[in-house]
Amino acid sequence: MRFRQLGSSDLQVSEVCLGSWLTYGGGVADDRAEACVAKAFEVGINFIDTANVYSGGRAEEFLGEVLADRPRDSYVLATKLYFGMPNGDRGLSREQVHKQIDDSLRRLRTDYVDLYQCHRYDWDTPLEETMEALTEVVRAGKARWLGFSEWPAEKIEEAVNLPGVEKFVSSQPQYSMLWRGPERDVIPASKANGISQIVWSPLAQGILTGKYKPGEPPPEGTRATSESMGHFMDAARDEVLLERVQQLRPIADELGITLAQLAIAWVLREPNVASAIIGASRPEQVEDNVGGVGVHLDEATLGRIDEILGDKVRWEGPAS
Repeated sequence: MRFRQLGSSDLQVSEVCLGSWLTYGGGVADDRAEACVAKAFEVGINFIDTANVYSGGRAEEFLGEVLADRPRDSYVLATKLYFGMPNGDRGLSREQVHKQIDDSLRRLRTDYVDLYQCHRYDWDTPLEETMEALTEVVRAGKARWLGFSEWPAEKIEEAVNLPGVEKFVSSQPQYSMLWRGPERDVIPASKANGISQIVWSPLAQGILTGKYKPGEPPPEGTRATSESMGHFMDAARDEVLLERVQQLRPIADELGITLAQLAIAWVLREPNVASAIIGASRPEQVEDNVGGVGVHLDEATLGRIDEILGDKVRWEGPAS
C-alpha cells in the first residue's frame, strides 16, 4: 500500500479507503462486512470512511463494533453529517453540528474522529455558523480535521477565507473516468487551498469493473440486482456505455491488471487525489481494488481511454 498526505493536515492516508455507503450495517451481512474490514487492514488500508446517515446510523454502529479492539492510532476514521436522520435531524446548524458529532462518536465508540465532513452544503444555514460550530468541535478535541463533500467551488473559497475558523483539508466528490466534473473547478480550487480529494464511486457504481455486459442481464448478487443497494444504477442499462467499457479491457490486459484496477489507477493519476473510496461487499473485491495502487498510466494510455469513452464522459458539477 502507498500513502498520501491529506491536504494540509498531518494525516497520511492509504491510497485506497474503505467506504460504507449502502453496504455495512445494511446491504451486506455483518459477517461478510467484518471480513471486508479485516481484509482492508490486511492489505494495508488505514482509512475508513462512513457517515451518520448510512443505514440510519447502523454503519457507524457496525464500525464501532469491529474497530473496538484495534488500536485507535492504527487507522484514520472519517464520518459526515448533513443528510436527514431517521428522527428528522438534518443540516449544518450549530445545534446539529454539536448534536451529530456526539451521536457519531457514541455509535463509533471513540473519543474523536480524524476527519469530520459536511456531507453537502447547507443552503439554509449561514456558512459562518457552520464553520464556527465545526471549529468548536475541533478545538474540543472531538475531530482532528475538517472536510466537505460535493461543495461548489465558490463556497469552498468562501469557507477558507473566513477569519478565525479551522480550515478544510479534504473534499469528497464523485470522480471517475466517467464522471469528471471536479476537474473543472473543485480540484483547482482545492489545490490552491491545501485541500485534497477523497473520491467516491471511482468504479462508477461498479460499471467500470466490466461485470455489467451489453445484451446481458446484470449478474445475480451485484449491486444492480439488490433492492437495498441498487440506487443510482441507471448506467447498468446503457448498452452503448457498457460496450465502451468492454472496449477498455484490452488496455487493462496489456497492463496486466483488471478493469477495476484500471479505474482505481485512473483516479490516482491525479496528484490532488489522496485516496479512492471503495465500497466492497466481499473481501475479494478489496484485494482486487488495491491492485490499482502504484499502476502508472502514460499519456498514450490516457488518450486511448478518452477516445474509447468519448461522449459517455460526464462533466456535471457538485450535487449541492
